[in-house]
Amino acid sequence: MGKSFAYLYSILFSLIVVQFVFAGQAAPLRILYVNDFHGFAEPYPSAGSREEMGGIAFLAEEINHRRKERPSLLLSAGDMIQGHPWANLFEGKSSIEIMNHMNFSAMVLGNHEFDFGQGVLKQRILEARFPIIAANLQGLPYLKPYVIKKISGLKIAIIGLVTEETPITTHPRNVHGLKFLPPAEVVQKMIEELHDKSDLIIVLSHLGLAADVQLAKTVKGIDLIVGGHSHTRIETPMKIDDTLIVQAWEHAKALGVLDLSIQDKKILQYRGKLSLIRPGQNKASPQILDIVNRYQKGVETILNEVIGEAQVDLLGKGARFQETNLGNLITDILRKETKSDLAVINGGGIRSDILKGNIRLKDIHSALPFANHLVVLKVSGQEIKEIFEHSVSDPDPASGRFLQVSGILVTYQPDRPTGQKISTITIGDKPLQKETYYTLATNDFLAIGGDGYAVLKKALDTTEEKKGNSTQNNRVLLFDSGREIRNIITDYMKENKFISAEVEGRIRKEK
Repeated sequence: MGKSFAYLYSILFSLIVVQFVFAGQAAPLRILYVNDFHGFAEPYPSAGSREEMGGIAFLAEEINHRRKERPSLLLSAGDMIQGHPWANLFEGKSSIEIMNHMNFSAMVLGNHEFDFGQGVLKQRILEARFPIIAANLQGLPYLKPYVIKKISGLKIAIIGLVTEETPITTHPRNVHGLKFLPPAEVVQKMIEELHDKSDLIIVLSHLGLAADVQLAKTVKGIDLIVGGHSHTRIETPMKIDDTLIVQAWEHAKALGVLDLSIQDKKILQYRGKLSLIRPGQNKASPQILDIVNRYQKGVETILNEVIGEAQVDLLGKGARFQETNLGNLITDILRKETKSDLAVINGGGIRSDILKGNIRLKDIHSALPFANHLVVLKVSGQEIKEIFEHSVSDPDPASGRFLQVSGILVTYQPDRPTGQKISTITIGDKPLQKETYYTLATNDFLAIGGDGYAVLKKALDTTEEKKGNSTQNNRVLLFDSGREIRNIITDYMKENKFISAEVEGRIRKEK
């Protein structure tokens, strides 16, 4: 009965809209949008708050409600299948199943869609009952550059763009043979092709807000950019020249709702907001909740083991731009494990906090979702200087290159020119010596040049050229544990039980 009523309702709504169009009146359209879900299927409290937010079943029910009010498209701006154990343990299959049942209209690839490798990604694309798009990516089968949706008597062109930084934000083996093209050049050509075929042009972007703003300034003819990648909470639409820009935060904690009135290929009126998802106030979709629970049972069987107790909140979310106590804890463990002079990891590799109280295995997998393993390199003091210049070179807080550290004190001045920001470096109790070699523990992602660390890749390339000489050369990979870092952290917590860490001033910003 419910489905029949909904079907009749949709037909009636469509007839009304067609009448508007043929009468020359503005056609209504609602854009519903999400981004950077990262597999956070269940509600969770943010650090410093007891209130739970998010939950994909609650988001789904809000979408159902909003769809009844206006003809709607549901768009995802990427990073949907990787990040949380609920998604990671099933290589994103759980996320795609949920999205199929939620009837998404289109999704752009995010950089973390590549993290399980191209074989898995191809399978996820084939499983999706909605188009997955990216116009500036070449070499991946089954991918579409754009899609045209017919709704409200209108033709809506949706062009996908994925960040050019993808090859340095996932393991290089995951993008081997693929080519990422400059977004502005590609979308300009797409607009020329689609202008006469559509009434509205939407760019579904996984570029980040700064890049979206630049795109809107550079390329004319984009009506709307639905963005992701930077996890930005844009409460009401931004307008850059004639282009609207929206983004809906992260982790299913908000649904973007943008209402448009369109006539003669122009947006006459717009009104947008974020609808926050609060389980205490929202209802859950029973169908989606069943799917969440089914996968969650599998997760809990594996990951519900209590491995320790956090004596304080272990905060990782600020790790992209400042020292954090969770970053200190992780790097301290890696340095101790390898007896290295120093240890570093990229802040972008720490994805969530571990709050005070029982630590479960799933908390470790949430905070460290990537299957990176521990390696040790021998690097010169000069190279360490270059490493940290790169660490502080990007003012964008969404960049993942900022390093968390152990065994080293670094001071820097952000207003100095690039390459001249580092003021002092101390390793142990002694100033850095540029000609001295040090042992550096890190993850394999950084060691092969991830997040733009070309200096580390150069060291590793030198290592590979000297494979026959094992560990006696200055430029060698001293140690490759073959163990995932999250497993090393887990073992430490099981052994030590009561876990605490502090921010100690290891990385200091000077004016």
